[in-house]
Formats: sequence, C-alpha cells, structure tokens
Amino acid sequence: MTESDFGFDGVDEAVIRRERAKARELRKSSWWRNKLDQGRCHYCGQAIPPKQLTMDHVVPLSRGGTSTKANLVTTCKDCNNRKKTMLPLEWEEYMAHLDQQRAER
Repeated sequence: MTESDFGFDGVDEAVIRRERAKARELRKSSWWRNKLDQGRCHYCGQAIPPKQLTMDHVVPLSRGGTSTKANLVTTCKDCNNRKKTMLPLEWEEYMAHLDQQRAER
C-alpha cells in the first residue's frame, strides 16, 4: 500500500518550505531552549545531552503536519532517524513490533 491508497497525495512543496522556515524560527525561541534543557527524547524517554537532541514533527510535514509547538518535540537522533515519516500510530506499531521481536529472542 502507498500513501495515495489512503487518499494522501503529498503536500505542496511551498507549504513544506514555509513550515520548515517556521520550525527554524521556533528553534531560536526560549520555548525551544526550555524543551532542550529538559534533556529527554520524546519517543524513548532517555536522558540526552541538549546539544544531541533534534527537533521532530510528530506529524511529519510530508504527511500534513505543521510547525506548531503542539507538533514539535525533542528527540534523540536514533529515534528521529528510525521514525522518518511515520505518523504517531505507525510509530507505536513499529515500536510494539520491535518489543515483540526482542521478547521472542
């Protein structure tokens, strides 16, 4: 199945550029510095040095997400790289599958 099978044909590149610009501006804000200072990955919960945290869109821009405070979280690079363009439900299913594989070993 592809994203178009679910009625999703992508997001206009101009919209994505605008949202990325908004995210860059939010990275300069005290709100974002406070998030970094908490030093936690949103997905795995590990304590991570603030300089090693990245910004992630919970609902990815390519899937219709926006650069709002409610959609931006701090993540470790490993989780951010694994999540890619997954939606929250897809991420939860992915993690449950990994947990099941680990339990079977």
